[in-house]
Amino acid sequence: MVIQPFVILIILLVLLLSSAIKVLREYERGVVFRLGRLVGDRGPGIILLIPLVDRMVKVSLRTHTMDVPSQDIITRDNVSVKVNAVLYFRVLYPSKAVVEVEDYFYATSQLAQTTLRSVLGQAELDELLSARDKINQDLQVIIDSHTDPWGIKVSMVEVKHVDLPAEMQRAMARQAEAERERRAKIIHAEGEFQASQTLANAAEIIATHPQALQLRYLQTLSEIATENNSTIVFPLPIDLIKPLVGTLPAGK
Repeated sequence: MVIQPFVILIILLVLLLSSAIKVLREYERGVVFRLGRLVGDRGPGIILLIPLVDRMVKVSLRTHTMDVPSQDIITRDNVSVKVNAVLYFRVLYPSKAVVEVEDYFYATSQLAQTTLRSVLGQAELDELLSARDKINQDLQVIIDSHTDPWGIKVSMVEVKHVDLPAEMQRAMARQAEAERERRAKIIHAEGEFQASQTLANAAEIIATHPQALQLRYLQTLSEIATENNSTIVFPLPIDLIKPLVGTLPAGK
C-alpha cells in the first residue's frame, strides 16, 4: 500500500501544530528560549511557538511542599539528635528559576538540609524543644535569602520531629518528675504558711476578745453532739458558769 503524499503532508502539519501550540493552565508559566536565547515568560492560555526554533520549559507557580530528610545534628550542648522538617516555597519568577539554577527543586532541598544542620547546631537542646517558633523563623529567613536570586519565595519552614536518644529521654523524664515534686512541695509549704497565718490571726482575736474562746467552746460541744450518738464527758470551764453563780441566792 502506497501512502499518498497529501497524507504525509497532513501528518507533518499535525506534528508541527502540536509542537507549535501549547496550552498552559492558570498556575503554569512557560519560559521560552529561541535558538538558545531567553525570550521571556508566557502564559497562561494558548502559547504559539515557532517549530524547531522555540523551546519552552514549563514551570508551576503553585506552592510546593518539600520534606527535608532527617538530619543528624549535634547541638551546642553536645547532644546528638535527629531532626526533620517541612519546607513550603513557590516560584515567583519562572525565568530566574530556570536560568539561574540548573534544578531549583533539588537545589532548594540541598540548601534546606545544610541550613537545618547549621542553625540547629548553634542551638541548645532546651531551646530546640521550647523555642520552636524562633528556630522556624530563623530557618525561613536564611533559606529565603539564599533562594531569592533563583526567583523562589520560601514562605514557611517547620521543624516536624526531634528524635532524642533513649538515655536523654530517660534523663528528661527524671528531670520532669523532680520538677513536679519540687512544685508539689512548694505548694504544700505555701498552704502550711497560709494556715499558720490564719491561726496566728485567730489567736490574736481570741487574746483580744476572751468571749470568742467561750463561743468556740460551745460550738465544739454542739458539733460533737450532732456527729456522735454516744455519751461524751466534756470538762466545762469555770469561766462559763461564773455569771450564773453570781445570780444564785446566798446560802444555796
